[in-house]
This record gives sequence, structure tokens and C-alpha cells, in this order.
Amino acid sequence: MATPAAPSLLLLPPTPLPGLPFPPRPWAAPFARRILSRPPRAGRPRLREPPPAPPPVEEVAEEQDVTPPLRLLEPPQEDDPFPPEMEPADPDFYRIGYARMMRAYGIEFLEGSDGMGVYASRDVEPLRRARVIMEIPLELMLTITKKPPWMFFPDIIPLDHPIFDIIESTDPETEWDLRLACLLLYAFDIEDNFWQLYGDFLPSADECTSLLLAPKEDLMELEDQDLATKMLKNQQRAIGFWQKQWHKAIPLKLKRLAPDHERFLWALSIVQSRSINFKLRMGAFNQDANVLAPYADMLNHSHDANCFLHWRFKDRMLEVMIKAGHAIKKGDEMTIDYMCGVNSSFMERYGFSSPKNPWELINFSSAAKIHMDSFLSVFNIAGLHDELYYNSALTSGETNFVDGGVVAAARTLPTWSDGDVPAIPSVERKSAQALQEECQTMLESFSTTIQQDQEILDSDGHIRKTREIAIKYRLHRKLLLQKIIDALEIYQDRILF
Repeated sequence: MATPAAPSLLLLPPTPLPGLPFPPRPWAAPFARRILSRPPRAGRPRLREPPPAPPPVEEVAEEQDVTPPLRLLEPPQEDDPFPPEMEPADPDFYRIGYARMMRAYGIEFLEGSDGMGVYASRDVEPLRRARVIMEIPLELMLTITKKPPWMFFPDIIPLDHPIFDIIESTDPETEWDLRLACLLLYAFDIEDNFWQLYGDFLPSADECTSLLLAPKEDLMELEDQDLATKMLKNQQRAIGFWQKQWHKAIPLKLKRLAPDHERFLWALSIVQSRSINFKLRMGAFNQDANVLAPYADMLNHSHDANCFLHWRFKDRMLEVMIKAGHAIKKGDEMTIDYMCGVNSSFMERYGFSSPKNPWELINFSSAAKIHMDSFLSVFNIAGLHDELYYNSALTSGETNFVDGGVVAAARTLPTWSDGDVPAIPSVERKSAQALQEECQTMLESFSTTIQQDQEILDSDGHIRKTREIAIKYRLHRKLLLQKIIDALEIYQDRILF
């Protein structure tokens, strides 16, 4: 019999994991019935005693109560979505959650220019409420909490394993990334563990954009001495930790987790660039946790994100939800907003930057200032200083000039405001020209021009990933400076209006 098209996508690791059959749930029954007649398995295996032999037919007949139960509200009965030969999972065992799987709805995972990403597989109409596109159970995540009692999920580390002693010796407040990297390395060493299989989706050392893996010559390409110095210290911190813990006398079962410091640096870069931080409530405990959530870590960053993360306490489930009112076309990328900060902080942790980052800052030394309200009104920028945004509803025609870079200019340019005192056009033009000259001086201080950086990135020759992102970082700083120069030029033209 032909199976109708499935409204949702059921995602599993590359190869099936041993475990129990997925237990039916009332709300999930229609999806399971349409997708698979024999659902795949996920979670950890559970050893159970063989079922007892059925009692003789005569004894069953004697014990049966023929009196129908008194039920005031009978819930509607649904057909069993699984074949009769499939044994349902133990309800108590399922309540613990070891048999749950990840679910996805209306999305697909594709490799783009920035690595793996999440894309819409169908059009999404704007609604007044958010809707779920992914559900990731806690059992598939690698989780480590900041404060005792420490909790590890999945619970895969035996108390007598030496990796537990290493994790326990770290500071949970300041060394969360080292702790989670150790947990990730241990998960890779367990045969048929989910993360060992999911590792096929993670970038290799050559594909990783983290500056932890960058040699010193690539860090010099940043042309940002503060950021380069900070990344060198971060590398020394990681290598020093590896040398201290992975010494010659270490047991073999721990030695093979990170036989060299490059392996540990790679695991640490994966943790820093792909983990999320949020509060977990487990029973009576509210914990700040660092989490590696599979599949959700494929969501790339955007300042104009169309999705957000939500932690569902009751079912211990991480949900990826589309923001209310967002219309998404088939093939569009699903993105989330990682954080609010300058490009240097993005580079330090995630290994990327953006020329349209509205939070980017530039230090001006000139005494010149422009009128804040006049500049904001010219580009239809509204909101408080920490919440500035472009109000496109006030634009009479379509324009692509105003973006996050212009918002960053409004936030970083030296401005003045004195109640209702209006701006004097001649004074504003002089101030704008002085700021333009300072931006031009900053551009000339770089060893390369915008065109030269673009030619390096567009060349066909092989370029290391870390060198590529370093060049992009300095290019994005130049593009922002050029954007400020152009915005000040437009401001001078429109100041009278």
C-alpha cells in the first residue's frame, strides 16, 4: 500500500544505534504512521529479562473481570501506529528519555559556502505565533553544568574513569570549554556512540575556522594586535592544559583520546564555536549549562535571524522555532542570532566576522562630533542607543545602502545632542569631513587595500581556512570604514532637509 507524503522529517545519526523501539506517543502517532512502519532506534540499549511465559488460557479466563469500568470521560482511541510484532518500550524507561529521537519539520541540512546549514524545504507563511522546526532531546546532547551537583548528559562516564578526574579538577566557572572538550573527546572514543557517528558532520581541522588552530603567521594577517595576542594566549592555555593532563604516565585509555595537542585544540575549537549556554531545570535544580546540541549546531548566525532556541523544561527538549510573523521561502537558510558584540569577540569564539555587524565599534580620536538626531533621521534609524535599528517602514523607495554597517556608524560615531537645539548645517559638514578624513587615515594604515584583499580571497590558489578568515576580518573592518565614509557623504547632502 502506498504511503502518503510525510509532513515531517525524522532524523537519525548516520547508522542506527542500538536501543529500544521508539515508544508511541499520542501527539506523535500520526507522523510515525506516515513515515515508517518500523521506526528507527536511538538512545542507549537496555538489558531486560525475557518476558515471562503467558499463563494458561483457563487461568486468564478466571481472572478476567467482565464488569466494564466506569469512565465519565473516555479519551478517543487511536489505532496502533506500529505493527503488532513490535514490542512497545517500557513507559518508565521512556519517561527517563533514553529512547527518544530528534525530529525535524520542513527543513533539510545542506552544505553551503559556510559549511553545513539548515534550509527550508518548503514555503512558510507568516503566522502570529512561533512554530517548531526541530526538537532535540537532552539525551542526544553533551551537557556539562557549571556548578555542583555537576550533571553530565548523556551519562556515559564511569566514576572510575580517569577522564572524570580531569574534568573534576577544572574550574567550572572559567574552564567550561576545557571540561566540555574532555567530554567530547570521551564520547568520540565510545564505540557506536551517537557523537562518534555525528562526528561525520563536524568540520575537520582543515575546515575549522577557529583561530585556536591558526599558526602565528595567520594571526598576523588579522592586523589587530590585541586580538592576535589574545588568541596566542588562548592557544597557550589549551596546550598547557593538555601537557599537564596528558603526560607520559597517563593510562592508555586516556592517552588515545588526545594523543597530541592538535587533537585537543580541534575538540576545544568545536566546543567554543558550536556550543550554547542556557539554564537547565532538572528536578529541583536550576543550572547554568554548556551544551553541544546536535543538528541545532548547524544553524548559522545572522543579525536578522528568523529562528530562536527554546528550552522545554517538561520534556527536557531543545526546540528550534521560527519567529512569529516571518515568511520563509523554500531554499532560504534558517539562522539564529548568536550574540551581541563586536567582530573581535565573534572571531575569538566563533571564527567569523561581518561587515554588517550593527554592534561593531571604532575608536575615533578626533574632537569633531555630529548631531545625533539629525544623523538618525537621515537614515531612518530609531530606538535607544543600545537598541538602534533601521526603520524601513519610513523609506519611500527601496534602497540597499542602509544596513547593519550604517547602524554601527550611528552607534560608534562621536555625536552630540543638546535638548531641542537644532544642528547648524555648515558646522555639521565640517565635523563630517573631519570624521571622514580620520576614517581614510585608518584605511591607509592597513598594509593592503580593499581590492587587494578581495583579489586574495577570489584567487584560485589554495588558502588555509584560518588565513582566509583572518583576511576577511581585516577586510570587513575596511568595508565598515568605507561605509561610514559614504554615510557621512550622504549625511552632508541631506543635512538641510
